Amino acid sequence: MVKKIEKKIVGYSVLNKENQTKEVSAEVVQLGEPLERPEHIRGSTYKVKTPVTEHALYITINDVVMNEGTDQEHSRPFEIFINSKNMDHFQWIVGLTRVMSAVFRKGGDVTFLLEELQSVFDPNGGYYKRGGKYVPSLVAEIGEVLEKHLISIGMLKNKELDEHQKKLIDDKKKEYLEKHEGTLEDTGFPKDSQLCNKCQTKAAILMDGCLTCLNCGESKCG
Repeated sequence: MVKKIEKKIVGYSVLNKENQTKEVSAEVVQLGEPLERPEHIRGSTYKVKTPVTEHALYITINDVVMNEGTDQEHSRPFEIFINSKNMDHFQWIVGLTRVMSAVFRKGGDVTFLLEELQSVFDPNGGYYKRGGKYVPSLVAEIGEVLEKHLISIGMLKNKELDEHQKKLIDDKKKEYLEKHEGTLEDTGFPKDSQLCNKCQTKAAILMDGCLTCLNCGESKCG
């Protein structure tokens, strides 16, 4: 490490192993103690079937209980495993789950993983899930499962619409179908719906010159 001397030198000392160790240790910033694995741990398993894999993926996320028995008791993810009969993705899935588990055990905020995973795009193109939701890659699908899990254990708030928003969207859907004599697909949205840039669901319809999403309520007209 290079240090610029701004003042007049009035003394000096020889660097030895003892004071070198002290100087280095003083610069180390510990972010937190890694979490230790308890003997008993609980978790949830999610089944994921995608058009890019022949067999389903089974994603298991195990949680550890923090501050058990106190007012600050809460759960946080500790490790993740992914199992499947399909071995095509075996190497990178093992690598990804080991890195994710290491991040979980390090402690601190792990929600940043959601954006990192969900922003991964497959160069061969993504796919649509049941309900019209577009998924850009298998890695992004894993990110969605993690998001669902974090919501279930209370680390994230549910993004569901309130009753007023749901009623407004239902009214717009009904009005659109009446005007255009359209029909709904299996997704529950009109056949000619477009992909919404906000929720990535094929549920946006053009109505009165305004593009409105019938899934999340996003509208360019406010």
